[in-house]
Amino acid sequence: MNLNRREFIRLMGLAGAAGLLPGSSLRAGGDGSALYDMPAFGNARILHMSDCHAQLNPVYFREPSINIGVGDSRGKAPHLVGRHLLDHFGLPRGGIEAHAYTYLNFTEAAQMYGKVGGFSHLATLVKKMRAEAPAGRSLFIDSGDTWQGSGTAYWTRGRDMVEACNLLGVDLMTGHWEFTYQDSEVLDNTALFNGEFVAQNCKVKEAALFDYQLAERGDFNEDSGHVFKPYAIRKLGDLRIAVIGQAFPYVPISNPQRFIPDWTFGIQESEMQQMVNRVRDEEAPDAVLLLSHNGMDSDLKMASQVRGIDAIFGGHTHDGMPGATPVANPGGKTLVTNAGSNGKFLGVMDMDIKGGKLRDFRYRLLPVFSNLLPADAEMAAYIEATRAPYLDKLQEELSIAEGLLYRRGNFNGSFDQIICDALRVEGDAQISLSPGFRWGTTVLPGQAITMEHVMDQTCITYPETYVREMSGADLKLILEDVADNLFNKDPYYQQGGDMVRLGGLDYSIDPEAGAGVRIADMQLDDGSRIEASKNYKVAGWATVGSVSSGPPVWDVVASYLRRTDSARITKLNTPKLKNVAGNPGIG
Repeated sequence: MNLNRREFIRLMGLAGAAGLLPGSSLRAGGDGSALYDMPAFGNARILHMSDCHAQLNPVYFREPSINIGVGDSRGKAPHLVGRHLLDHFGLPRGGIEAHAYTYLNFTEAAQMYGKVGGFSHLATLVKKMRAEAPAGRSLFIDSGDTWQGSGTAYWTRGRDMVEACNLLGVDLMTGHWEFTYQDSEVLDNTALFNGEFVAQNCKVKEAALFDYQLAERGDFNEDSGHVFKPYAIRKLGDLRIAVIGQAFPYVPISNPQRFIPDWTFGIQESEMQQMVNRVRDEEAPDAVLLLSHNGMDSDLKMASQVRGIDAIFGGHTHDGMPGATPVANPGGKTLVTNAGSNGKFLGVMDMDIKGGKLRDFRYRLLPVFSNLLPADAEMAAYIEATRAPYLDKLQEELSIAEGLLYRRGNFNGSFDQIICDALRVEGDAQISLSPGFRWGTTVLPGQAITMEHVMDQTCITYPETYVREMSGADLKLILEDVADNLFNKDPYYQQGGDMVRLGGLDYSIDPEAGAGVRIADMQLDDGSRIEASKNYKVAGWATVGSVSSGPPVWDVVASYLRRTDSARITKLNTPKLKNVAGNPGIG
């Protein structure tokens, strides 16, 4: 159901008159116009996006119904879902904001409010927010995961997104999936980018410094070893704002190191403190911002331990947080934000800065509803031209979604199950494994599943599939390892993402337990218990440490979907949860 803006506003008015929407659901009025009213405050406006994953056009995207926090994170942002999240941030239950920030009544609300995101609609909102700020006092920053995630980004090696970011006016960014192209391609893209790419924790390995092959490229600093500038200073009127970059710390572990063989990353907390001290001493900025791809839990920990950062604008974990979280530390406090994913939101923070101190602020995470924001003509024309060579392939209709197909959630998603079922059937395997990626768009019931939807779920630079024998002991080790990554009580040991998705295999999990003892009760779909010493035929994809030889996963999924007129899930392989009663991270 795609409505033009006028028809959408008419229906919203009818819904309001019928009492279907609470009066405060749009902050003021019933037509949605006030959703983007944010009078300028203070003397600096920071615009922030993250994790758009190359979604140039509007999409549907369902927020998680399970985002469990453990230890000190239990019951705190970002580990709140549904009504728990709305109540925490003081938002009404029902209406357009509840739809934007939660999974509640998703299908019905999506049909009413329409799609979100799209760079042409985002461009309109960015221009509005910049125009309403004091002249010369706005800055647009991007936490990364921007140049990967779609078919066109894959086929152009991220170039389509670099040009789109240039049109959008992004001033500064850092990265993660940007590093899953070849290192030379990464440097090509950062050279094409009109803004600055910053990453204080990305350096050339000591062993490679002597004969570093790309020493003449980019912003490589031979003295410090930094591949990119660690920070940048931007003038906003009479203010000098420092922005330090923090790329994803675990790139060589979570993604193939073979793409960036000479680069190293890491949390680097002590180096971060040294960088903040250096910037404050040498540059005397009025404010210090951290542009981060740590993930929100790690940002919260870093904010509590590193002094001198005024605000952290974070990404990676795709947490759409309607408010900023203040974190106390030995030097005062730091504000922590996270701007969601898939181009769905634009974070806007207005700052009142005086005497080198952040005295006050206003923050909102603005949902980008394509029905409420007219498309920017220049961006729309660029997107149309960029997609034109690939349109026939992207628009191929493979099947019809019988139910809602989504990904986001700690343990499984219905589109993940489609992928797992495809791997099992096409690979004639007992069990299938699929990564717990948090990107991937949503398909409504009755909607055609296109090749573009499949690419949105699977489009990485190491898509090869495999079919191999694995022992029961190895399968448990995989599950335990991913569970520790997700539920380790020390955020610095969490690498982001969700549990590996499974086909043909069930298990139980205790997120509060320790490493190596969270997983139990492993069994096949027929009820047979998994035996540690027995081998099983397993299909999967996205191997990090080696190169598989099977066809790309999108071809496997497409082949599976073409066999049926209606894509049906007969069983969702999701675990039995233990020791989680009352956890507000469960809807």
